[in-house]
Amino acid sequence: MSRSSTSSLAACVWIPLFSLRCEEARHEGLAAYPTALLAPDTTRKLWQVSSRARHAGVKPGMTVSQAIGLCSTLRLIEPDPVHYDDCFARLLAALNEISPVIESGELGLAYVGTDGLEGVFGEPLKIIDAIRLTVGRSDGRTARIGWGKGKFVAWVGASRAKPGEAVIVPVGGEKAFLASQPISVLPLDADIHRRLRQLGIRSLGALAALPEAAITAQFGAVGRRLWRLAAGRIADPVEGRIVPEPIVAALTFFTPVGERELLVHALEQLISRALKHPRRIGWRVHAVRLRADLESESMGGDGRGAACCAPTNRSWLVNVLLKDPTADAGSIGAPLKTRLEQSPPTGGVERLVLEFTAFAPGTAELQLFARDAQAAARAGQQRALQSAAREIRMRVKRACLYHVIEVQPWSRLPERRYALIDFEP
Repeated sequence: MSRSSTSSLAACVWIPLFSLRCEEARHEGLAAYPTALLAPDTTRKLWQVSSRARHAGVKPGMTVSQAIGLCSTLRLIEPDPVHYDDCFARLLAALNEISPVIESGELGLAYVGTDGLEGVFGEPLKIIDAIRLTVGRSDGRTARIGWGKGKFVAWVGASRAKPGEAVIVPVGGEKAFLASQPISVLPLDADIHRRLRQLGIRSLGALAALPEAAITAQFGAVGRRLWRLAAGRIADPVEGRIVPEPIVAALTFFTPVGERELLVHALEQLISRALKHPRRIGWRVHAVRLRADLESESMGGDGRGAACCAPTNRSWLVNVLLKDPTADAGSIGAPLKTRLEQSPPTGGVERLVLEFTAFAPGTAELQLFARDAQAAARAGQQRALQSAAREIRMRVKRACLYHVIEVQPWSRLPERRYALIDFEP
């Protein structure tokens, strides 16, 4: 259902605190106050904190009572992950107008493949200007952009850029640019970061100056990759994918539902309905999204000045990537039920929506004989077709598939230009 393309030259678009920016765009005047977004899985802790709140000592992970004690004017916002996901999808769609090669990361982080765009926009600076203009429709004030060879260099450039500006790393200058950057730009876990600092390594240049073998001996395969990133030896390309149209099943409740048993039953009904969709036939499900619109409620003030922005929309969102693609309802529902148990919606559910967002091919027979003609056409990968052709030949004892070849392209008679030959797997 999808195909991939790559680009070695990359532009990284990064909007820090993307979810909080979405709320500021939705609530006029909110940016003028110290604000904090509550965690999606619990309303007792903070998730994202604005710069004004940070100046008052408020930090992510704090409890609500701790944060209010530090900043009595703090504005608390309940999370709406479905809204943030939709905003990010619109941003990716806008970037897709610039380049067909788009790779998404976490919310607010996207890579744009720029190979070949010189012929459309010109030099890298003009490509960046086109991207900035496109992103400006969403959030041009806080977006940071980096450009260079490979995703890592582009990401480091974006992380060094000021809000609304860009950093361009010329091709061939990756090593010199990376040398002065702190090791925190590497994809490090806390333990490796601590060990590197204990060894006195605080910059990528200091890490790249050490022998690769020594870093590999100390940190293994992870260390080898970190060393090569720091030395500019790795330039991971942007891998774009054409995302298939999701299969959606939804259920609206007459009254908000909070009982887990009712939600599980509704989930089972949605999975059964989605699996019967004609576009799913012949395909196994690889990725699932479950989202819920929650009953609106205001936290109100607490007597100390802190308040939640009202009115506010609330939602709940879970994305699951299945380890083994499947068309079995029980296997699809199991991880979703686990998430319902571990991190249930924080309120009554008014609407429950299930989406199949990624797919994997089924067997060759399912691919060829799928009842939906459009799904069968999309499933025409060479290996599956060859397997199905062999199956047909074995069953009917004769060739039923033919390949059109051009034999006399100069002829004025159509029947002489082309010929049919047996398709041989």
